[in-house]
Amino acid sequence: MDVPYSARYASARATIPHVSTEATTVLWFRRDLRVDDHPALERASSRGGVVALWVADPALLGASHHRAPKRLRFLRGCLEALDAVLADRGIRLVVRSGDPADVVSAVAREAGADLVVATDDVTPYSRRRDAAVAEALTADGVAFEPVGGPWRVPPGDLAGSKGYGYLVFTPFWRAWDQVPVAARIAPPDQLHGPTLPSEGLGMLPAGEPPIAAGPDAARGRLEEFIRSGAVDRYGDDRDVLAEDGTSHLSADLRMGVLSPAQVGRAIGAADGLRASRVPFWRQLAWRDFYAHHMARHPEIAEGALKPAYRAMQWDDDPALLAAWREGRTGFPLCDAGMRQMRETGWMHNRARMVAASVLVKDLLVDWRHGEAEFMRRLVDGDPANNNGGWQWTAGTGTDAAPYFRVFNPVLQAKRFDPTGAYVRRWVPELAGVPDRFIHEPWRMDDATQAEAGCVIGRDYPAPVVDHALRRDEAIARYKDADARYAERLGAAA
Repeated sequence: MDVPYSARYASARATIPHVSTEATTVLWFRRDLRVDDHPALERASSRGGVVALWVADPALLGASHHRAPKRLRFLRGCLEALDAVLADRGIRLVVRSGDPADVVSAVAREAGADLVVATDDVTPYSRRRDAAVAEALTADGVAFEPVGGPWRVPPGDLAGSKGYGYLVFTPFWRAWDQVPVAARIAPPDQLHGPTLPSEGLGMLPAGEPPIAAGPDAARGRLEEFIRSGAVDRYGDDRDVLAEDGTSHLSADLRMGVLSPAQVGRAIGAADGLRASRVPFWRQLAWRDFYAHHMARHPEIAEGALKPAYRAMQWDDDPALLAAWREGRTGFPLCDAGMRQMRETGWMHNRARMVAASVLVKDLLVDWRHGEAEFMRRLVDGDPANNNGGWQWTAGTGTDAAPYFRVFNPVLQAKRFDPTGAYVRRWVPELAGVPDRFIHEPWRMDDATQAEAGCVIGRDYPAPVVDHALRRDEAIARYKDADARYAERLGAAA
């Protein structure tokens, strides 16, 4: 049986107090590549010497959904920036590759450390990995202590009225919003510790990252988001595809070069948030919500939260899946989003929802194929957020709305990209299509197609499926899954 989240590593925390004599601590960096506002760094530096470690884990770097070249280039840029910041303070980042259970314990022995600290995580893999690391360290008489996490509120802190957390976002948001924003943890001016050999970052792809990487770049994006007024217009602009009124901080939060508390303090959440900034603050709550959910329900990493939909009937047509991946479904908004992601490693959130709905509800492809594709492409690909978003669209997860919410890709496009500017940018073969046809180019007559320089079926595909028919088919399959599950429950009673 899984250990309750709040009880993990409690013995390690209890046995290694702050000490007055000099000690050496290994700080294992993971999704926390900064020195400012870093609880684990504060813990380590308060004890004495610090060895800063990053482990190139082949189980992660070798997994198909983690071999995302753009995300790995961004990761390398963040690690290089971290090494430079650490060097300014007196130590360097030690990079080692291999199984973390072997590497972390070996580094602790080399450093003469009695404690390893790391920012916590909630994915099923991270929990198995950390348990193995803790076991290996214990055998050497070294303690392992998770400190803080990549969220604003730790999963164990919002237990809900019955102690099981929250399955619905709105009550979670109310509780989350009541938690005070933590005060800043200033970085130490100087660090010291044993000098250990490092393998360097050659195992990560070199080259320009897709966006500027590191804490300075992240703070610059945050400051511009606030200074430009975009944070105050977020509630109105976030879904307007051509305007792109989003913050573009998701990759920074994913790698931990920026903490949620830093964002909260910057927008004024610690002092009473102005109403215009609540919609953006609420988005950070969604990020925590999905992390809390995965902490308590690790099984969602493999399948649907709702048992009825674990045996859904999917077509999983390889040709349709390929058309979706390559941005040639014939639904312009979906195709624009997929092409934006392939080219830049990022996709507008509204386009993500539409693309996900097209895959699941129109093409009748298992949502897990889409989840994996996003993880292979997105610079901000985050296991908990990505899973939560896909299960939200598929109707298989925490969302209170039932499965029959189906995005109409044409109506969504007309509402959120009314002039077609977003579609034209990412689907250039539609550039000459008149506004009235931009989201339904298959409705053009032959003369209009010739004039627009876009012949449907040659220059751009007709829709690969009929949306209305597939919507009805998808709903019927969900209903059938419900009925079959009810029958199984009845038979077992």
